Amino acid sequence: MWITIGILVLSAIFFVNGKVRSDLVALCALVALLVCQILTPEEALSGFSNSVVIMMIGLFVVGGAIFQTGLAKMISSKILRLAGKSETRLFLLVILVTSAIGAFVSNTGTVALMLPIVVSLAASANVSSSRFLMPLAFASSMGGMMTLIGTPPNLVINDALVSAGLEGLSFFSFLPVGLICVAVGIIVLMPLSKIFLSGKKKKNAKAAGKTLQQLVKEYGLASNLFRLEVSDGSGAIGKSIIDLDIRRKFGLNIMEIRRGDSSKYRFLKTITQFTSPDTTLESGDILYVSGDFDEVRKFAGEYSMDILDEHRTEEAVTTGTDGAHGGGSLDFYDIGIAEIIIIPTSGLINKSIKDIDLRGKFNINVLGIRRKSEYLLHDLGDVKVHGGDVMLVQGSWANIARLNKEDADWVVLGQPLAEAAKVTLDYKAPVAGAIMLLMIAMMVFDFIPVAPVTAVMIAAILMVLTGCIRNVEAAYKTINWESVVLIAAMMPMSLALEKTGASAWISNTLVQGLGSHGPLALMAGIYFTTSLMTMFISNTATAVLLAPIAMQSAAQMGISPVPLLFAVAVGASMCFASPFSTPPNALVMPAGQYKFMDYIKVGLPLQIIMGIVMVFVLPLLFPF
Repeated sequence: MWITIGILVLSAIFFVNGKVRSDLVALCALVALLVCQILTPEEALSGFSNSVVIMMIGLFVVGGAIFQTGLAKMISSKILRLAGKSETRLFLLVILVTSAIGAFVSNTGTVALMLPIVVSLAASANVSSSRFLMPLAFASSMGGMMTLIGTPPNLVINDALVSAGLEGLSFFSFLPVGLICVAVGIIVLMPLSKIFLSGKKKKNAKAAGKTLQQLVKEYGLASNLFRLEVSDGSGAIGKSIIDLDIRRKFGLNIMEIRRGDSSKYRFLKTITQFTSPDTTLESGDILYVSGDFDEVRKFAGEYSMDILDEHRTEEAVTTGTDGAHGGGSLDFYDIGIAEIIIIPTSGLINKSIKDIDLRGKFNINVLGIRRKSEYLLHDLGDVKVHGGDVMLVQGSWANIARLNKEDADWVVLGQPLAEAAKVTLDYKAPVAGAIMLLMIAMMVFDFIPVAPVTAVMIAAILMVLTGCIRNVEAAYKTINWESVVLIAAMMPMSLALEKTGASAWISNTLVQGLGSHGPLALMAGIYFTTSLMTMFISNTATAVLLAPIAMQSAAQMGISPVPLLFAVAVGASMCFASPFSTPPNALVMPAGQYKFMDYIKVGLPLQIIMGIVMVFVLPLLFPF
């Protein structure tokens, strides 16, 4: 028993120290339990097949798809516009919207989504974003208490009930608790954030690179942009851009060929973008053409194409899309743009763009050249390259990634692949919403004979198959493997505590020390023990360790384990007094320029008040 407790204490010390990754600490603890023969290999690896861990992996993919389609951002932005310039309304909406999203998506992902939106809204309202960022992090955790999938500790206590042969919790069993948490949070945070956080001024941060829309505006790519549709009787069908010889005949530039099948398969609709001049045109293709409007009309007339809209101004294009297909704007689903600078020792100097042949080597088009303060945008084929020239290039994201690896003659500026990751597949937002609702329906309604873990797996697979997430590799990247390994490796620790009698000893100590004062005192002891441990260990790991203790304590006193398990879940999730207790707290620390004492001033009072309220409320909602 003492060896197990020693391993646990040592793990906690390393967790607090933070110099060793938490997942590595958890794996070392797992190996230590194996070496000391406290657990068998089967028992030690049981966490990796646990339904909670599998469900978490699926939820990461579902959440990633919701972000990738821009669905969450779309909803949040529209709701937050209601705040106008009112600081109080903005504060309330930040809390309420974040809580609502956090009920269905991981709290870390929720904060990652909402953080830039809140910063921009605070700037437009002329208030300090620091007033909202810490409440934003706290609200994501409070919102997680509303549903079964909102936060991992909820899944942990449900698993503890099911494993004990008792009836599991429903999807919205947590809703009353979550609503009370949000209400308490608003009441406490509104004055505390006003007193302690409003005075902070945000420094202007330098951007790491230009955004895609900044590049579009700088080079004037959209200043003369038109959309042409290849109609059924068009003479361009079956011909490539090379065959049409559009640059020489009309002085026009084909920015993009867009092909979709939304009219036939609305649920599985796709948009494919092409930039290669070898692409063979088909009926229904949309050509994004830049150049003189008179020449565009001549080209459209000669090949019987339809001009879909009038002149698109640069401002209209760069201020955002206006429909599922972008409404004539330049979108970057499959293709992208990036700047490369020619280094002084490059072998390309004094060679023409035609001779360099980036199109032949990398399938990359050169759209423009910035030479000092001059922009060269027309007849680029014969332009000779100078050292220090910055070239704007266009191609598929995969080909831009190839350019990034070639460093002999140029350097790719900024982080184009990071910008690519920010491009939302907005035309897939309705599909992602439908899958999300389907997953929730399967988990909420008992007449659908599907287990929660199965519902999440189905939703994750559908997100990939329907293209709501770019590909399987992108799906894997949405998964926070450090969290998965940490939880899977820490789960057998609770089994070790049970096998060695450590759980029974801790529960006996709690029961003997507090049980004589009644179940309310026992629940308070479990709640605040959980709350204290969460300041040093991850909330999920704490819930995994305390859930069996709560079960044993309830059994010894002959009371229902449900209120004690809820005390574990809420105590593990409502930890605000440290920037390192939960990932959301740590995420907002640099953006809000917070110090450790800011969390003590704002988070500790909230954590204590929340605990006191929950100790009295939980028995009313879930009687002993």
